[in-house]
Amino acid sequence: MTFTPSTFSRFSARQLFSGSTAASLPLTIFLGLALSTSAGAQSQQQAQQQVLPLPLNEVRMFTEALDRIRMSYVEEIDDQTLLENAIRGMLAGLDPHSAYMAGDEFDLLEETTTGEFGGLGVEVGRENGYIRVISPIDDSPADRAGIKAGDLIIQIDNKPLREMLPEEAAQMMRGAPGTDVTVTVAREGQEPFDLTITREVIALSSVRSRIIAPGYAYLRISQFRVNTGTELEEEIEELYAQNEAIDQPIKGMVLDLRNNPGGILQASVSVVDAFINEGRIVYTEGRLEQTGLDFSATRKTVAGDVPLVVLINNGSASASEIVAGALQDHGRAIIMGKRSFGKGSVQTVLPLDERRAIKLTTSLYFTPSGRSIQAQGIEPDIEVDEALVTRRSRNVMQYNEADLAGHLENGNDAATENERLAEALISAEEVLVSDYPLNEALNVLKGINAFKPARSLNDTGSFAQRDLN
Repeated sequence: MTFTPSTFSRFSARQLFSGSTAASLPLTIFLGLALSTSAGAQSQQQAQQQVLPLPLNEVRMFTEALDRIRMSYVEEIDDQTLLENAIRGMLAGLDPHSAYMAGDEFDLLEETTTGEFGGLGVEVGRENGYIRVISPIDDSPADRAGIKAGDLIIQIDNKPLREMLPEEAAQMMRGAPGTDVTVTVAREGQEPFDLTITREVIALSSVRSRIIAPGYAYLRISQFRVNTGTELEEEIEELYAQNEAIDQPIKGMVLDLRNNPGGILQASVSVVDAFINEGRIVYTEGRLEQTGLDFSATRKTVAGDVPLVVLINNGSASASEIVAGALQDHGRAIIMGKRSFGKGSVQTVLPLDERRAIKLTTSLYFTPSGRSIQAQGIEPDIEVDEALVTRRSRNVMQYNEADLAGHLENGNDAATENERLAEALISAEEVLVSDYPLNEALNVLKGINAFKPARSLNDTGSFAQRDLN
């Protein structure tokens, strides 16, 4: 199946999603994989022609209820509003991820696909009548203001959100860049508090990277968007280039998927494809034949042999779980952290007309070994709790040979070595103090390399077994 940007033109295709929220939210990274219409639309029409006859008694009851509301409600209400509310109710009663989109909501679908929109930058869903934060987007206004995964948003600009749909709350948080919105947050163990946040244009880069220690790379994917696979490959190639410039091979990578709410199904496939050479990545199954998809590696691997640790937590959902599950099934990576969210369903956007569509759960996805993630999640190979670690100050009585007056030099380029050491210590300090799971992932990678045969660069510039005799 070919995926091209042109498939995102309005109403040209059905769209498949693997996001974690209850609805397609304007403030979130909730994107779709578009399918070509030539076969998709035809099969959809065929499916519609094969549906069972309408239940006449239930239809009569529905029209009776509609008529009574029109005639007796305290305020006059137009038929369009009533019918749209009825559709919303039908979809809301199915599962947390099916939803009705009309007008601006539908327009914003394509807008969020491009990754630029005005808002706060937070992924939300509905829980017990309230709006629950799935995760803030990295470096978004919400993230910088201190909003955390698990927070409840109970008011927006002093308006209570009880029983409000997530897409309605998201619309309230949207607005022109530079304007302020006040959200009231309820957090476990604290009294509710207000945060005034300035809206910004959320221009998202889904992948970032850095060196966390000499020879060890860190890759962070905050959401799965159209270009995530390409962005990941570019970051990996840049990391290799940087390390080749200093004659330092990449000895291990950490792929951080914590608090990643998901996104485009195809993007998750591309990410896995960067790390495996062959084999199935993910497949989907639904009631209709056209909802059954199967994705495999294309051998365009950019990092097929480097040791890999994947970090997940309970905020890792959907597309994140596809990646973690596939790499786990292939034995390609060690999965560390906490059990993931457990969102294993795929949504299809079905246009009703030029301004309205429904987002409907149409299939479940499965890992290569046939595991369903739905309501189960991915269990890490190594469970690691979120924690902070502090570095013990060096005691003045602790010293080594280099501290002794008149010690002999070892003949190495001291300046160069000291620069590399200083850079490594800065990075290590950051990891150790601020991110315990990441530090543990780094330790695992170092442990893997400690048991590998020592390797060195030969005269040709390639790696060869070191002669230890």
